[in-house]
Amino acid sequence: MFSHLKVNSFAALGVFLTALPSAVRADMVADALAGPLKDAPEIVFCTRSGYDDPHWYANIGYYCDDTGKKAYPGNGQPDQGVLYRYNLRTRAKTVLLDARGGGIRDPHVDYDGRTLLFSHRPAGTEFFHLYAMQADGTGLRQLTDGPWDDIEPCRLPDGDIAFVSTRCKRWVSCWYTQVGTLHRCKPDGSGITAISANIEHDNTPAILPDGRILYMRWEYVDRSQVEYHHLWTMNPDGTGVSVFYGNMHSWTLMIDAQPVPGTQDVIASFSPGHGANEHAGFATLVSAEQGPDSIPDARRISEKGRIRDPQALSADLFLMARDKQILLMNRDGREQAVYVDPATAVHEPRLLRPRPREPVIASRVNSAAATGQFVVVDVYAGRNMAGVKRGDIKKLLVLEPLPKPVNFSGGMDLTSDYGSFNLERVLGTVPVETDGSASFIAPAGRPLFFVSLDADDLSVKRMQSFANLMPGETFTCIGCHEERTNSPGNGWRDVALQALRRPPSEIQKFEGQPDVLDFQRDIQPILDRHCVTCHNPKERAGELNLVAAHGPRFSNAYIALLNRLEVMDGRNGLGNQPPRSIGSAASPLLGRLSGGHQKVKVAPDEWRRVWLWLEAGAPYAGSYAALRNTEEQGYYGHAGHKFFGECGEVLARRCGECHQNTAEHNVSGLPFNWTLRRDKERALAGHPTGQYERIIIPDDPARWYDAALLANYTQPEFSSILLAPLAKAAGGYGRCGKPVFTDTQDADYQKMLASIRSGAALFRARPPWGSPGWKPNSQYLREMKRFGVLPAAFDPAAADFDPFAVDQAYWCSLWPQPAPTP
Repeated sequence: MFSHLKVNSFAALGVFLTALPSAVRADMVADALAGPLKDAPEIVFCTRSGYDDPHWYANIGYYCDDTGKKAYPGNGQPDQGVLYRYNLRTRAKTVLLDARGGGIRDPHVDYDGRTLLFSHRPAGTEFFHLYAMQADGTGLRQLTDGPWDDIEPCRLPDGDIAFVSTRCKRWVSCWYTQVGTLHRCKPDGSGITAISANIEHDNTPAILPDGRILYMRWEYVDRSQVEYHHLWTMNPDGTGVSVFYGNMHSWTLMIDAQPVPGTQDVIASFSPGHGANEHAGFATLVSAEQGPDSIPDARRISEKGRIRDPQALSADLFLMARDKQILLMNRDGREQAVYVDPATAVHEPRLLRPRPREPVIASRVNSAAATGQFVVVDVYAGRNMAGVKRGDIKKLLVLEPLPKPVNFSGGMDLTSDYGSFNLERVLGTVPVETDGSASFIAPAGRPLFFVSLDADDLSVKRMQSFANLMPGETFTCIGCHEERTNSPGNGWRDVALQALRRPPSEIQKFEGQPDVLDFQRDIQPILDRHCVTCHNPKERAGELNLVAAHGPRFSNAYIALLNRLEVMDGRNGLGNQPPRSIGSAASPLLGRLSGGHQKVKVAPDEWRRVWLWLEAGAPYAGSYAALRNTEEQGYYGHAGHKFFGECGEVLARRCGECHQNTAEHNVSGLPFNWTLRRDKERALAGHPTGQYERIIIPDDPARWYDAALLANYTQPEFSSILLAPLAKAAGGYGRCGKPVFTDTQDADYQKMLASIRSGAALFRARPPWGSPGWKPNSQYLREMKRFGVLPAAFDPAAADFDPFAVDQAYWCSLWPQPAPTP
């Protein structure tokens, strides 16, 4: 999508325009000073050092692995943070605040045109906080404090301040840095309140002419982590969250959006793909008049290179930054550099001019409430609903994506195998009426998403986004991924919805079941009782082994179910997938346990537990304490790949005749068809774009074998990579046509077995997740202490440690607490 927003390179001017005579300068400045800037020729901007991380968001705090590794500009070295005032007419530049090795970012000009809000990290300190100052450099005062980063302030029409803060106490689910979400505070910095329930980043709030907040929201509930970061709106109290533009279209970061005076447009930076360092993108005018999904209504105006921090000065004139330059640009893309810094990149140029205050939207929040109400008009109204007939949907399942207290990689690590990045809590179900309507009470301040269910409780359609309520809010939505320019079609304007003819439903919990699932704790025991009699390393019925055995990263059983497509968990794909393509309806495992396979029929509570696991994204580890830091990943990775390093020559000599090296990617020079895959469907279609190692067996190219299936660290002699080439007469599988190993005394067989045993010894020395003796890493404990979940003196060696209970305490600590009634 947005393929017309092509990327162009650009070059710096190489001259300092402040030194050029006026006659040489283009006419844009003169025209602006004679027109929209006649009475407001001054701007403010800041300079700062760069930061190393390629991501747009990884510029605050420290990295999870190492508190000594800083993400903020300068990366722990002195920053070149200075706040300037600059006169476009006289070209006089004044230092308003020199941070002297500290950082300055996000200047915002208040309604009076004289007061500045900005974020400042004084030299020798660790955190950005909100500050205020007059535009003449006087009256500097700090507004917020504490061990959190407060950035991107924006004055609200009622005088309060909206800003982004790490006070949400969570980490990016696919990276090493902290999350910032929208908060608000009083003018003096007191009364800080979260107004977003996002578990990923919000950024760059601005006020629309009608008083709503426009901001960037990044989310990836059951969809790709790198493709959905678009423009949303909310009321200043956090109610009424709604998409503004782009959420149905992938692969563009839409950020730094500002309203265009006198129009319904906004100007934004459209940063290609997953977004670039410092929000660098293309100046793009966006109109939402045709709805949030109209691609032609996003029109790129910059063609000479990426810009940052655009601001509309009039309907036709825009101010923005590019590297060391400050630019003026018009709607036709004509541009002129009005300032070039001699040394440092410039950021956030903002006009010093009073502006009218937008209307104040009355708050709908009841701070004494812990809940709100959802009203769904018609669950059948939506896109990509082919095959769903009226009457099919009987319930909505309510789930909650759960934030992470730590994270150490760009992948899912032990949460899933290229499925969900986050654990998902199952809250329960609510009824859907025959007209498709639903009304129910739900907890406030928490991200929630819904799955529609049929009469057999099988999944019909998954939301693949999230919604949330503020305390006391009633939020109404039309349907499921409906066209935002359409009105509902079930006659709701003429006849009261059936769901509103009664009190709102309460969410019905699944009593006696865990609300957050763990494969080894909750699912493996069911497989042990009903499946492993046949599906074990010896019998291997259907060439499937479901015994509880550890592989290099996951258990053999977990990977076997995924690779045999017994479980469909979304595969980190794009949004709005077809009905019945994710979860229980698409996962054959559930039918096999319901009497559809060899008369296996599990007990109702066991069926429900497997069903819950499937609908909750089929996670492996049910606690974020299982997430491995970089050192642990290296240790277990060494154990997992030790075999291939030691036995590469054996594999080449004994196996290379059949397993030709024809893959696009080759790992360690092995003569196997290794590839990288994003998901099973793309890989099988010939598009290897993911990150995990696989082997294609030539006589069965539709079946993938994960490295986790090849080695068995619980019983090394039952490793598939040993048994597959071993003759059946010797106890092997004889999978290779003619036996590679006729018996277990073969010297190469023994070498491979010895290597797997030595890898298993490494695992026994440091038991992995789910094994007796497992211990949480120091970073998880550090953050749980910092968040106040564990006492500062807690020592897991001296006290019982229940990772599931600690995670639950962490999540509960994030819930908004109702204000006491007078």
